Amino acid sequence: MPHVSVQGLWKTYGDTVVLENLNLEVGEREFVTIVGASGCGKTTFLRMLLGMEQPTRGQLLIDGRPAPREPGPDRGIVFQRYSLFPHLTVLGNLVLGIELRRSRLLGKLFGGRRREAVAQAQRLLESVGLAGARDRYPSQLSGGMQQRLSIAQSMICEPGILLLDEPFGALDPGITADMHKLILELWSQTAMTVFMITHDIKEGFHLGTRLLVFDKVRHDPQAPDVYGARITYDIPLRRRDSVARPRLALAS
Repeated sequence: MPHVSVQGLWKTYGDTVVLENLNLEVGEREFVTIVGASGCGKTTFLRMLLGMEQPTRGQLLIDGRPAPREPGPDRGIVFQRYSLFPHLTVLGNLVLGIELRRSRLLGKLFGGRRREAVAQAQRLLESVGLAGARDRYPSQLSGGMQQRLSIAQSMICEPGILLLDEPFGALDPGITADMHKLILELWSQTAMTVFMITHDIKEGFHLGTRLLVFDKVRHDPQAPDVYGARITYDIPLRRRDSVARPRLALAS
């Protein structure tokens, strides 16, 4: 059974067709990169995987069941703009995610459960190279460090699916290379399936095990919104040996 199955999926807003007749099957632990022109529905597709948008027609299944109709801890997301809590420290940003998952009523853990959460957060900070910055606030971090924290924040609940929406587009080339190395290491050490939008096709080929191209194949100059984008190319890329088995256990 595919991990993610897209069957005859359409997304429209009124008379505007954004996506039309998408069909796709993605297995566990694939790294799917997505490219395409601006406005062709790539982010809309990610938002449907996250649960922020619903298909107009067709089905979007995760592990054989309809995708949840709201975001949840099983799906993490990283945007180009950092989604951090500025009033919390680096460590606090991660501990909060654990608390909200394990104590939904109070949003707070105490005693041994909180010590366990802090230890789990500390292990992840070490994995992303932020252990020495645990007591800083997001405003005290560089752009690359903030994006490392955003990635850690999305992974603290150990999601089965990680969604990346042009996460490195605002970073300098040198920092981007470091982030490429980080995301590949984290992906190879976990059981995550990754979907990543990028505007850089070289980045898509470098990171992915599979590259999807979104584009409109039908055009009507008199009615530009009547047709939506499809998956025009689905290119399998060479798998890396690191796909073989997960090694990172954040919760142990």
